[in-house]
Parts: sequence; C-alpha cells; structure tokens
Amino acid sequence: MNDQQTEATLGPSDDELATHPTVFAADALAGRVVVVSGGAGGIGRAIAWLFARLGAHVVIAGRSADKLDALVDRLGRRGLKASAHVVDIRDPDVVTAMFDALWTAHGHVDHLVNSAGGQFPQAAIDFSIKGWNAVINTNLNGTWYMMQAAAQRWRDRKHPGSIVNIVVVTTHGLYGIAHTIAARSGVIGLSRALAVEWAPLNIRINCIAPGAIETEGWNVYSEAARAAYPRSNPMMRPGTPWDIAEAAVYLAAPSGKFITGETLTVDGGGQHWGETWTTGKPDYFKGDE
Repeated sequence: MNDQQTEATLGPSDDELATHPTVFAADALAGRVVVVSGGAGGIGRAIAWLFARLGAHVVIAGRSADKLDALVDRLGRRGLKASAHVVDIRDPDVVTAMFDALWTAHGHVDHLVNSAGGQFPQAAIDFSIKGWNAVINTNLNGTWYMMQAAAQRWRDRKHPGSIVNIVVVTTHGLYGIAHTIAARSGVIGLSRALAVEWAPLNIRINCIAPGAIETEGWNVYSEAARAAYPRSNPMMRPGTPWDIAEAAVYLAAPSGKFITGETLTVDGGGQHWGETWTTGKPDYFKGDE
C-alpha cells in the first residue's frame, strides 16, 4: 500500500484511479463542468478521477476541507482540472450559494453527480429519532436540495443538464439499513417523476444502484458481514468504485443522451440472486446451515 492508503482503507488508491484503464475517450467530457458531492472518498472519489481524466473540470463538494483539498492537489499533480467546495448538502441555503458561486466562477455547470450519503447498520426496531433523521436528511433531503438548485439554474439559463444519483439496490431489502432503503427509494421515485417533469427543460435524471462495492465505507460493517459480501451475487466477488464511475460517465455523457428516469443496477446480478446482511444473518433465517 502507498502513503495514501492504510490497512483500514478499502478500494483503489489515487495512484490506481489515475491510471486505471477506461473504455472512454480521453476527451469525452472536455470542457464540461461536473459537480460531485461526496467526491473526496469511496465511490465519489473514483467518479471525480474518471470525470477529470476525461477532460471535465470537477468540482468536488463535501464537508471536509482537508480531504477535498488533498484530492484536488493529487488531481492537479496529474494535470487534471479540479476545485473544492465545502458544503453541507443538508443546508439548502448553503447549496444554493454554492451553485451561484460555481456559475459565477465557470460560466456553466453541465453535470451533477450526487454521491454523498451515509448510514449505519442497525436493526430498524432500534433506530433512534436522531439516527433516522440524520440518514433521511443526508440521503434524501440533501440529494433533493442539490437536484433542485442545479435544475433551477439550468432552467433560468436555458442550459441542458444531467443528474446522476448514487443510490442503493432497493429491490430485495438490504437488511440492516432500512433508513437508507427508505431514503434512497425516495430518491429513485423522485428521479422518475422529475425525469418527466424536467424533460421539457432538457434535463436528464438517472440513478445508479451499486451492490457490494469495496470502499472504505465497508469499515462501518462487521468483519463477518464484509466477508460475506462477495457471496451476495452470482459473480461471487465485490465490485469496485471504478465500475460505478464508468456507469456514471455512461449516463451523464452523450452516450446516455436518450436515457432518463432509469436506475442502472451495478451489483453483479445480486438483485436476482444472493443475500446481503449488513448486521449479520439472523439465526431465524439460517435454517439447517
């Protein structure tokens, strides 16, 4: 491991993201400006690297100035265009101010990727009101504030735009994080409705539902739960943040120009076969194992 990665860190390093092969042309997003929330870690970091490598100026938005600045510095050393913006997506006034500042600085914003979010594994019956609201406010409300602020400026300037929301696979429960299922299901439903409502504005909205993707976010789960994740899909392995990054480019770029209101599931077939138990498999379901 290099100096950017510790033993507690999962997923690719920045050096790996800087050189990982991609199916896209090096200038596929030249001249574009993309905002990536949650862009300093996990899936968002891979998305930021790929969009920047394809010629976009990437605005990495998040709450930790140190992490944002460090990533912008590493991107800059590779000759890539990036800037940081500290924002709490749960505050609509702060989100509005960020988009105003970005339009002033760049003259346009073309893409929004909502990758910010978080959760903690716990039996739903034991959720506190504070814990429930924390997940809903970030994963649903924060995503909505970002979507609305971006869309209002695209509408006012008659500028086309695309939004990609990173959600979760909701079709078979993902047991142990019911608060996230509720929030992300809301984002999926919202995206479907807005794909129709905002189509006259030339705004596309799609979602990506990752399955078991190996990132540092796995560290919130038990070792036993992490060990079982490769068996959550028929490919019998976890995916990587790069898989999600390439899916995000596909939907945001001209390759996805006739796609809106869709949820692209990237889970190795796990929605059709497999189990995911973030808090460990209850004895009740083990049967005669």
